[in-house]
Amino acid sequence: MKKILMLSIGLISTSLILAQDITDAVRYSMDEIQGTARFRAMSGAFGALGGDMSSVNINPAGSAIFNNSHASLTLGYFDENSDVTYFNSTRNASNSNFDLNQLGAAFVFRNMNPNSPWSKFTMSIAYDRSANYDRDWLAIGTNPNTSISEYFYAYAEGLRLDEISAFPGETISEAYNDIGSIYGFGHQQAFLGFEGYIIDPVEDTDDNTQYIRNINGTNFNQQYSFASRGYNGKLAFNLASSYEDKLFFGLNLNAHFIDYERSTFLRESNSNISSNVSQVDFENNLLTTGSGFSFQLGGIAKLTEEFRVGLSYNSPTWYRINEETSQYLASTRSENGSDINQVINPNVINIFPEYKLQTPSKITGSLAYVFGKQGLLSFDYSIKDYANAEFRPTSDVFFSALNNDISDALDTTTSYRIGGEYRHKQFSFRGGYRFEESPYQDDTFFGDLTGYSLGLGYSFGNLSTDIAFSQSERDINYQLYNAGLTDSALIQSRFTDVVLTFAFNI
Repeated sequence: MKKILMLSIGLISTSLILAQDITDAVRYSMDEIQGTARFRAMSGAFGALGGDMSSVNINPAGSAIFNNSHASLTLGYFDENSDVTYFNSTRNASNSNFDLNQLGAAFVFRNMNPNSPWSKFTMSIAYDRSANYDRDWLAIGTNPNTSISEYFYAYAEGLRLDEISAFPGETISEAYNDIGSIYGFGHQQAFLGFEGYIIDPVEDTDDNTQYIRNINGTNFNQQYSFASRGYNGKLAFNLASSYEDKLFFGLNLNAHFIDYERSTFLRESNSNISSNVSQVDFENNLLTTGSGFSFQLGGIAKLTEEFRVGLSYNSPTWYRINEETSQYLASTRSENGSDINQVINPNVINIFPEYKLQTPSKITGSLAYVFGKQGLLSFDYSIKDYANAEFRPTSDVFFSALNNDISDALDTTTSYRIGGEYRHKQFSFRGGYRFEESPYQDDTFFGDLTGYSLGLGYSFGNLSTDIAFSQSERDINYQLYNAGLTDSALIQSRFTDVVLTFAFNI
């Protein structure tokens, strides 16, 4: 059974133990409401329309459009197909899953006072999955210059040898545990490199702070596998009302849930004469759980019977996040003409202190034109400043520096969605297009997203069924490690979704 390492925030600074980075802020700040089939078929352009359970997550006033109490359930098939290029090699990766991604109901209460301009009041509850983290891919290539030894060297250089090595009679688990408790994450990485013979001290003394690499030369064969699981979910509690059936107002109180698990494994080999170590296996595991709160305000105005405008504000989401990590290292070195395998398996779970993350707010403006019962056109435009993402407490030295990096690397983004619907008897034909800017100032690192969608619906009266097909693309340069081995794998991804919704009046 694995030992548990508790890192107490009361004893040591979080700057010594945490390893968050900008990608964490981006991951939990992006909200991709997958939604109902009608919502999906129109690429989510629902800010001025309402009348759909997923539209409540764009503009809380949307539930006040319902004339009758309403409920819907959505099942989806989600597929990601990626080409992963790392130096001289490209491999394909495909991930798919089938899941319940939307469930909700709106209850309409009509005002029995005929003289009141407030004609109705709605209460709703809606669950939507806002992110899917199920992903597997493999990058294989020959790195001409950089070995994984650079990762361990980057953490070790400047640290005392007695701070990154086991004492006489101390086990690997005990040393890894104690070093993490006293010094933190960076010292643990240097410890793995030293005990795995990947780095050696220049002088074998306790106060030594300089190191040499035991992997040298060029052309390092590297295989990097990535596997993640989990989701980000949003549960919205909605209140809305209409004024003279021309002005609609709404409020959402949202609960957010994070469940994210990631495992990476690097295998590196070389046949360089100048290297004492010929192979390294390095595994890292992360489990992240969290909960958060946000609110939304929105309004929709019918300027005419045909023309509508909408405006909504999404507050920041205030998350409380917990993380656990574990690591494993194995190396093969040459000694006196023989290969010796060295396994460094601390068998320890690092449990870090809870930290907070505030994601950026978002403003969405919307227009819609309704052609009576024939159809409609809709347009949404959103602004979100990712540079406002913030780790807390800001008084912590590490978080303060990371927040400065976020301000420098991330940017204000815009996104727009266009959707249309044409109705013929009981049938509805739908289509849409969307574009989302990269949250990074350097969009070669994390590209823009473009996508289109199609859908079909059929109404049985009080019951309707809808199906939607959507596809989008985005390119990402995924950096393998934050230090030393900072080369990237280019991931060109195509996301394909097919969702089916059953909706009915209550």
